[in-house]
Amino acid sequence: MSVRGADRLGGRAAVVGIGATEFSKDSGRSELKLAVEAVRAALDDAGLTPADVDGLVTFTMDTSPEITVAQAAGIGELSFFSRVHYGGGAACATVQQAAMAVASGVADVVVCYRAFNERSGRRFGSGVQQREPTAEGAALGWNLPFGLLTPASWVAMAAQRYLHAYGLTPEVFGHVAVTDRRHAARNPAAYFYGKPITLADHAASRWIVEPLRLLDCCQETDGGQAIVVTSTERARDLRRPPAVIVAAAQGAGRAQEQMTSFYRDDLTGLPEMGVVARQLWRTSGLVPSEIDVGILYDHFTPFVLMQLEEFGFCGPGEAADFVAADALPLNTHGGQLGEAYLHGMNGIAEAVRQIRGSSVNQVPGAARTLVTAGTGVPTSGLILGRDG
Repeated sequence: MSVRGADRLGGRAAVVGIGATEFSKDSGRSELKLAVEAVRAALDDAGLTPADVDGLVTFTMDTSPEITVAQAAGIGELSFFSRVHYGGGAACATVQQAAMAVASGVADVVVCYRAFNERSGRRFGSGVQQREPTAEGAALGWNLPFGLLTPASWVAMAAQRYLHAYGLTPEVFGHVAVTDRRHAARNPAAYFYGKPITLADHAASRWIVEPLRLLDCCQETDGGQAIVVTSTERARDLRRPPAVIVAAAQGAGRAQEQMTSFYRDDLTGLPEMGVVARQLWRTSGLVPSEIDVGILYDHFTPFVLMQLEEFGFCGPGEAADFVAADALPLNTHGGQLGEAYLHGMNGIAEAVRQIRGSSVNQVPGAARTLVTAGTGVPTSGLILGRDG
């Protein structure tokens, strides 16, 4: 383990602005325009202007490069720009990189963004269409010939093993779907606003790849989301109450692959999230019972259960009962199952709203939120908290 103690990043930077486009299935505009709209909305939320920005962070697989977004948004010189790999696993890491740039003095104001026409354009759920000759492509070659072509099929392997190991049935995954959709039903920004579901609805939805049903799988969404990060000191003078970055971490496990880590000793957990969890607890000094809201990456429901267990909210195989009991307010925006699939960035925005007290599903007195990024891949996480 490379990190054996608390790091020194916690408390030195804060999220001060959030902004998004509408979430839709056909945006009718370019991904660059979506990115710029989200960036400008986040800056306006913070009470800042494009001229204040000197850093940008995004993901790989993003079609709007940092310098192009800077030019289109009216941002001037950049002293910091960065991209984080591994799809949705990058979400919280963009904020971590922004915080490191701010804390080290490399940049003063950094905007993290993600924008995709991920429904009307490229659809990740369509699976692997073609692959350049890379090491990652070679790794997929062990699975593709046997029909494991899509993210759902890759996750189904681990989900089936999880059910077998703990003597469970696929119905347990429905608790996550029902919880997310209950919150989405009260969120006007959510695609499934006004459309809650029941466990019976979940059980009646069609199989995608057993043991995953349609309602176990996240949406595909057009839209953009941006997050503004600056120093905690500067944040206190801005328009909104800051959401302080209490802790931030990335993690990759042993024998890590992208969604196909089938040669590990055990498929019933998410070791990459275990790495993140240990570092977040070390740096923050917190324990699970001190978290007020959990915003857990929900591209597929089984991995939400495994995340709760990796973080120690409950024991192995117990997460479905934990969710059913509403033991932790979970994905209060509706998650990627109910609000939108913006590769986790909209979840970070919801965590900020909970700290501000402005969520449509506000948890009274919420002072600490846990946010996670995509699992099954190298991943990341955050703990956000109130200032002081």
